Order: sequence, then C-alpha cells, then structure tokens
Amino acid sequence: MFQGKPELLPTCAWHLRKPIGSYLRKAEKPFFAPMEGGLWWMEFGLFGLFVASFLAATVLPFSSEVLLAAMTLGPWSAVTLWAVASVGNTLGGMSSYGLGRLGDIGRIAKWLRMDPAKAQLWQARTERYGAWAALLTWVPVIGDPLAVGLGLARAKPVPVLVLMFLGKAARYALVLYLLMA
Repeated sequence: MFQGKPELLPTCAWHLRKPIGSYLRKAEKPFFAPMEGGLWWMEFGLFGLFVASFLAATVLPFSSEVLLAAMTLGPWSAVTLWAVASVGNTLGGMSSYGLGRLGDIGRIAKWLRMDPAKAQLWQARTERYGAWAALLTWVPVIGDPLAVGLGLARAKPVPVLVLMFLGKAARYALVLYLLMA
C-alpha cells in the first residue's frame, strides 16, 4: 500500500507540508480525487479525526465516516482509528447533552404550551429509563436532538456517557469492519 516502510511515516503530516495522499501509490490517488476539498482533515492525523468526530456529534451537519474511511489507508491501526473516533464522537454527543442540561424543562414546556404535569411526567420517565436512549444517539438526524433531550430531562450523566459510548463505538466498529472486509 505504501512506498517504503509505514512505520517511518509520520502520524501527522501537516508539519512536513506534504499531503498524506502523497505517501500513497499513484494507483490509490483517484480515490481521493472527489474528496480533495475535504482531504485537508487528514493533514491533522488523529487529532483531525478526533475533531471531525466531535463535530459530527454536535448539531453541526458533519460526517466523520468519510474521513475515517480515508484514514484507513494511512499508517494508523484500525483499533487506534476506532478509539479516537469513538471518544471524539462520544464527547461531542456529551456536549449536546450538556447544552440540554442548561435548559429549563418548565420554561420550555410553558413556551411549547405543554401541560406542566405532562412535562414533569416525561422528565420522570426519562430519569428512570431515558439513559438507555443514549444507545441511539449515533443515529443520523435523531441522535443530536436525543442527546439534547436527555440533558434537558436531566438523565444521569454517567449512564448516558457509558451507553452513548457503547452505541457510537459499535457504529464505528461496524464501519471499520465493513471497510476492512
């Protein structure tokens, strides 16, 4: 896959001012052609993957899977890529959860013209069972509002963190498995 020994390649090529794509054989370069505009994330190596994964888990429309796929062609092991992407994505999801914790359920219920008793019942159910919903925060479109809702309902942070990590890590493991197969 590489010219020379992969262990001699830097983990982050930005300090050499050479794109990581230049380390790949010419036969592999067409793979990057459609993504040339987004390839600069790879210049930051694992830190770039962490930031991309973090941003993908916020309310910003961003996808980290494309970068993860491109980075599988680099010198990093699949386990390292999985760990960095999973931790970054989980912390990004927890930032959405934290934004939800800043909200006031009573004020939002009043703003939505919702019965305060129903709002309190919803909050009580979320406190009891809601942390399990964190397993689904990896799902596109609904995952980010779900994380905000868990924070808004004051779901316990440690179970949310653990279950959110498990869901997001399982997704990245599946993506990497499909890429490596």
